[in-house]
This record gives sequence, C-alpha cells and structure tokens, in this order.
Amino acid sequence: MQSVSAAPSVYPTGVTIYDPQQAWNQYNVFSGADNQSYLIDMNGNVIQKWPYRGFPTEVIDPVINQGKKGHVFVQFEEIKNKDKTSFGNGVNNHAVAELDWSGQVVWKWAGDKATGNAHQHHEISKLPNGNVLILANKLHAVVGFKLPKLIDDVLYEVDPKGKIVWQWTASEHLNEFGFTAEQLQLVYDTKLADYLHFNNARRLGNNKWYESGDQRFHPDNIIVDSRQANFIIIIDKKTGKVVWNLGPNYTSSELTNPFNSKQELPKPVDQLSGLHDAKMIAKGLPGEGNILLFDNQGGSGYPAVSYQISTGTSRVVEIDPVRQEIVWEYRPGSSFFSAFTSSARRLPNGNTQITEGQTGRIFQITKEGKIVWEYISPYLSKAEANRAASNMLYRSTPVPYQWVPVGTSRQEVAVKPPVLQDFKIAKVGKN
Repeated sequence: MQSVSAAPSVYPTGVTIYDPQQAWNQYNVFSGADNQSYLIDMNGNVIQKWPYRGFPTEVIDPVINQGKKGHVFVQFEEIKNKDKTSFGNGVNNHAVAELDWSGQVVWKWAGDKATGNAHQHHEISKLPNGNVLILANKLHAVVGFKLPKLIDDVLYEVDPKGKIVWQWTASEHLNEFGFTAEQLQLVYDTKLADYLHFNNARRLGNNKWYESGDQRFHPDNIIVDSRQANFIIIIDKKTGKVVWNLGPNYTSSELTNPFNSKQELPKPVDQLSGLHDAKMIAKGLPGEGNILLFDNQGGSGYPAVSYQISTGTSRVVEIDPVRQEIVWEYRPGSSFFSAFTSSARRLPNGNTQITEGQTGRIFQITKEGKIVWEYISPYLSKAEANRAASNMLYRSTPVPYQWVPVGTSRQEVAVKPPVLQDFKIAKVGKN
C-alpha cells in the first residue's frame, strides 16, 4: 500500500493581526522553508534578504561585534543527498559564515582537521571576547552504547582565526544529566543515533543570581537543553561540569489540565517533553533571570513520554531557576501545538514573542495572553514525493530597529483580522 501525505492547502499568510499600540514594534529575522533568510517589519514587508538558510539565521549584537550593524550567522555549505535535498542536521553541515548587511562573507568556519567540517546545528552565537560559540554534531563511537556510532552533541568556542580554543562533549558527562541508573541504561541501549538532540547552547550573560553570589549562574556559563532526553542543564565554562539541572525527572510526570482557569502559580515544574530554546531572560527585561522555553510536548525521553493526547497542546513556560518553579505559563489549548522546532523570547515591554514552528507562525502575546501581532510565513519548501510543501520555521529572532545599518521604509500599520464567520472564499458559478 502506498504511503501518502497531505497538508492544509489554503491558509492566510503574512501579518494577520497587528495592534501597534500593544505590540512591541521591531524587526524579525528568520530562515524560511525556502532556505532563504529574511528580515521583515511589523507588516511583513521584506527589508533585507540573504540567499542562505540559517539553523538558525542568528542575529549578531553590534555591542559585541565592534559596532557593526546588520550582521548574521548562516549555514554556508551543506551536503545534499542523492535527490538533492538537505539531510537537515549538523552532521551534513560543511561550513558556517558571518554575513554583513549586503550578504558579503566576513568570517567563515568549516571546522579543522579534528572535526572534519563545521557540523553546526541549532545554535551559533558571538561571545563578548569576539569568539564564536557553536553547537555541533560529532559522529563517533562511544564506549557502552549498543549503536556502533552516535550523533553526539559538542560545543566549540572558535576564535576569529578559526582555532578551537575550548570544547565540550555531551557523552563525557552522561552521569551529570540527572538520569537514574535505569534511565541511563536505556540511553546506552537506544536505537536513536541522535540520542540527546541538543537544540540550544547559549552563554547566560549578566544576571541577578550571580550578582547575589550564586556561582552556578556565572555569566560565562552555558545553558543547554536536550529535546530527546527532556532536561535543561547549565555547564560551568571553566570546569566543564554540570552545575545546575532541571529534569529529566519532574515533580509530576503529567501535565495539569490546561483548561482549568484556577491553576495557581508559582507551581513545581511538571513534565517537560521535547522542549526547545531554553534561555535565561536577559538583564533589564521583565522576568530577568528566569528561564523561558517552548515546551513542545512532542513525545520524548528515557523512557519515552507519550504525546499529551488528552490535552493536545504545547506551552510556553517561564521558570525561576533557583526555586525551580513555573512562574508564568502560556497554554491556550489544543489550537496551540508544535511537536518540534519553535521558540519563545521576552520583549522589553513584557510581551513574549513565540515561534510555533510546525505551522510557520510567529506571534506576540501580552502577559495576559492576548495576541497583539501574528505573522504566517509565506515561504514554502518544495513539495516532494510523500511530502507536502511546508512553511515550517525553526526559530525567529526579534531585532530592534537600530540594528539595521541603513534607513528603511518600515511600516507600522494596524491589521484587524476579519470575523471568521464572514471570511469565505468567493463563490464561483451557480449553486
């Protein structure tokens, strides 16, 4: 029997909701499903475009880039399989590059003799010292695993000349991730080569916890999360040891009913599953020092956590890392779900920007959960055998207007969506 697939063929694209008074007005950078990178304004107009995909297309802060505005990181070269489509993971990434506003390459890294190629995936960022922190894959054998080779997660700090000056390998720290003995055996016995699947690795930056004396939160320490194993950790940059962790085992292995409006916060962190983009909210932003993440509820873990079919919903959670409690949660119900990709970022006015990656949707909500801006990506992948065209996004990054090095004709025109009951395709022909 032939396997077939289908996807919604008609849906709105572009900006569908926009309240300029309540939204935080800015640009957005993302990599479209067409393998191009875009910077758009609040009305969805393309302000700049780079002819490369990003995993993600990462914005570089001019403060740590010698004042240079409009620079991004992208994936510059990758292997294609026989039918000329991308494998889509770090093992097949040859090189990453820093591009300037006009798309010129100002820095490129394709690995060294030890790494073979860059193999970057999910995360890349510039550090205050001018070096670059890269999350990458390493295909190698690891003693104790049943599989002959693993797609391991590694971190590299690379200097401007391309030299690796610091590195860290996940498989060397398995006993620090919070697994029980039984869970660790499941890890060793896994049939998944990409057994941890990190999707985030970012320097913590200045924060109130460290300033109050908690050494676990040193600004140079690195926060990482595992989509496949359902944990978040903080790595001590000096020693390489895990000094803070959350999961993979939680106070409750079940989620509370999202439709219960009487849930009280704060509450102990309940089951995270398939999570993405765990980052500490930067100093000066509402909720500073807390960890914000997209909890996909995508079904993962050792043993695997089932999809939350009874509630059918993803959520965004904000966690106090010292008390390990959820202090804010966005979980509107079954209409909000992305089993993979996705992200969440806090904005200066207290709004939160969310990427619901599976549906190519980026939106802003107020603290109370009101949607004040929404954008549906119109950039589609090519339809292939047994795979419909998709507008899926991995991550979007909010960008302040002053990041752009040239003047633009950006727009901030309100968009009011139609009443759904009245929104119909025009009738054609007779009834």
